[in-house]
Amino acid sequence: MPDQNQTVIAGIDCHTDFHVAAALDPLGRVLGTESFPATCAGYRSTHRWLASFGPIAAVGVESTGSYGAALARSLTERGCAVIEVNQPHAHLRSRRGKNDAIDAEAAARKVLSGEATAAAKHTTGIVESIRQLSVARSGAVKAQAAALCQLGDLLVTAPAALREQLDGRRTLEGKAAVCARLRPDTRLLADPAQAAKAALRSLGRCIAQLGAEAAELERRLDRLVAVAAPTTLSRLGCGTHHTATLLVAAGENIDRLSSEASFAHLCGAAPVPASSGRTSRHRLNFAGNREANRALHMIVIVRLRYCEQTRSYLDRRVAEGKTKKEAIRCLKRYIAREIYRTLRADLATLKTRT
Repeated sequence: MPDQNQTVIAGIDCHTDFHVAAALDPLGRVLGTESFPATCAGYRSTHRWLASFGPIAAVGVESTGSYGAALARSLTERGCAVIEVNQPHAHLRSRRGKNDAIDAEAAARKVLSGEATAAAKHTTGIVESIRQLSVARSGAVKAQAAALCQLGDLLVTAPAALREQLDGRRTLEGKAAVCARLRPDTRLLADPAQAAKAALRSLGRCIAQLGAEAAELERRLDRLVAVAAPTTLSRLGCGTHHTATLLVAAGENIDRLSSEASFAHLCGAAPVPASSGRTSRHRLNFAGNREANRALHMIVIVRLRYCEQTRSYLDRRVAEGKTKKEAIRCLKRYIAREIYRTLRADLATLKTRT
């Protein structure tokens, strides 16, 4: 019989169709492993099974931002402390092999040892809505760019008369607008000229539709980001997309990050110690959220263009012997500190504004 007074530390390895859970006692002994379907009923069964061993202290979940997102939401709603866990280290797999039960147990042991401590992002609020709209807009923009490239390639080999018809427009966007109004003779598609018109017309309409979708999603993002982070949005260089990227990286429960240094590390803007023996140095952090790192970089570039104080700082660090790239990295670290504070302030008062 399970001891209902002992606490339980769980680990869950998540997949598309099912999740595998492992339960440990406080001494690290395995209480059991079990597989559950990735459905609402399966999430409820997972919680009941874990609770059957005793009070649940914490649950380490892999892939909380993808395969395990719905499970993490379900466990959080039931009062469980959900901890974000990375994949097992390669050394463990070389010693013990690889299967779902081993991965679930490894996740639980990371929580038990204190190696994994970061709470999973909350995905039930406005920041998750911003993430979803950002993904959709990014997809529309990329698809439109690909369609424009296809249009340009087709125009290179299009009949001369058709190319001359489009010479009045200098940009691909302008040519796409003209192409959307072409009228091919569908009875003569065996003629390359008519086939070219049909292909260009299809691409032109696709480009127009994708542009309209991207614009509509951008308007919706503008409204949501203005509600979620008005203070951050007012900072120089922090437009809608950069603020949205940094919001999504931090998560709505930004308190899961212990300090501004944690946020900088998450964004890949904090140098990593690389000392050994008599050598004392730091190296670049090549990990972290690269989209957030890019957002910080673009904010720096904007401020170098429009902020005299930022330009003065860059000149001073270059005069001290740093390269321009090194000075920009220092600025990214400074901006990460500023953005962390404004995001905390915005998210702390979010409920009063919604």
